[in-house]
Amino acid sequence: MKELRKKTNLTIFAILSAILITVLILMNVRGYVREREGIRRNLNILEDRGGFRNDRAVPGYGMEMQGDPALPQGGMPENAQALPPGSDIPRGSEKTPAPEKPTGTEPQQMPEERGLRPRDLENMMVMDYELYTVEVENGAIADIYSHGNSSEDFDAEAAAVEILQAEKTDSLHIGNLYTDRYSYRYRYMDSIVIVNDQDISKKLLELLLETLLLFVILEAVIALISRLLTAWITKPAEEAFAKQKEFIADASHELKTPLAVIMASADEMQVQADAQKYLENIRYEADRMSRLIAGLLNLSKLESGDDTASYKEEDLSRILEKTALAYEGVAFEQGAAIATEIEDGLRLKCNKEEIEQMAATILDNAVRHSYRDTTVRVTAKRSKTKGGISIRVINTGDPIPEEEREKIFERFYRGDKARGRQENRYGLGLAIARRIARNHGGDIRAFSENGETVFRIELQ
Repeated sequence: MKELRKKTNLTIFAILSAILITVLILMNVRGYVREREGIRRNLNILEDRGGFRNDRAVPGYGMEMQGDPALPQGGMPENAQALPPGSDIPRGSEKTPAPEKPTGTEPQQMPEERGLRPRDLENMMVMDYELYTVEVENGAIADIYSHGNSSEDFDAEAAAVEILQAEKTDSLHIGNLYTDRYSYRYRYMDSIVIVNDQDISKKLLELLLETLLLFVILEAVIALISRLLTAWITKPAEEAFAKQKEFIADASHELKTPLAVIMASADEMQVQADAQKYLENIRYEADRMSRLIAGLLNLSKLESGDDTASYKEEDLSRILEKTALAYEGVAFEQGAAIATEIEDGLRLKCNKEEIEQMAATILDNAVRHSYRDTTVRVTAKRSKTKGGISIRVINTGDPIPEEEREKIFERFYRGDKARGRQENRYGLGLAIARRIARNHGGDIRAFSENGETVFRIELQ
């Protein structure tokens, strides 16, 4: 049940997190693409006009303030009125006057109808960026003109020098907007249009930090939502599982008392010679039921989860060697032998009794299903890739059908039911062994190949 809750929680969390990450990435990509296209558009606007001059000349280059880009070359806009000679021109009055705002009853006019030409709209787009036009004569800088916004911490001349040294042909460069200082379009030996990327970079980084902060906050919300949804989804399964465990525990406890009475009565009746046959049957059946109940109780306890705080570091190499030695007599009776190849010094934090029970179950299963005159091999070593301990128990006998490789670990499953009943087995041993392995962070798998059956145990 813990595994079901864990997997469900992780699945819900992963799906919601993937959606959140996708949305946040798209936000940043959209902002980046928008700024990149804005830079490309402005570079094209200025380059197509040959780098028109406007606003002001950069100090050290040019001799006078340049005209407004909205004005046609050599004069005022067509709809401007001339001032009388000698009249003072207020600052900014040289620009095209804004058209009158339409009243509520007048239809909305298009830019061309309001006196704004396409070039005026282009100029409005340029003003949102910090651009510079560099005129080049004979491979040297002649004049530098600023368009749009400007900042004191950007050295357009130094940027132009770097471009002239690096580029030998016409080129367009829009670099990484998070790190690069500028982008440019270079017309060889004629002009350079430069865009200052520093403000754009700052804006994009701020957006990135905001999305990261939003991601952290929303991830916490998603974690809470995942837990709530997991509890709601797994509630029916938890209730069914609880009822199953309750049934097993109740049945076991109810049967233990009459079994104790039967076994005590059998002990008392052993002194009567004529009752010996019946006494042996009573004891046999009582022993069978007692082992079955003990197995069910043990499995129920293991499935509820171990208290890992009680685990201690044990010498696994010694545990496996002792178990193999204990089963050499059983193997001899089956006409088989046991050989070990166990790495020294394998240590594991575990429940010693449970590990001994698991090893004994797997080894007993391998010995009893081996052909005569064969050898059961037990190997154990430290796994180099996963860092855990890898154990192999290999025997030569009837192969496990592929469709039964998982079924043999189910409770009460017996591949050979007649043989299982004769040997007083209930199909709980392998189910208990796998649960022990999983409680220790590992698992058990079984497969047959090349005439051999392999039980592979991985422990962490």
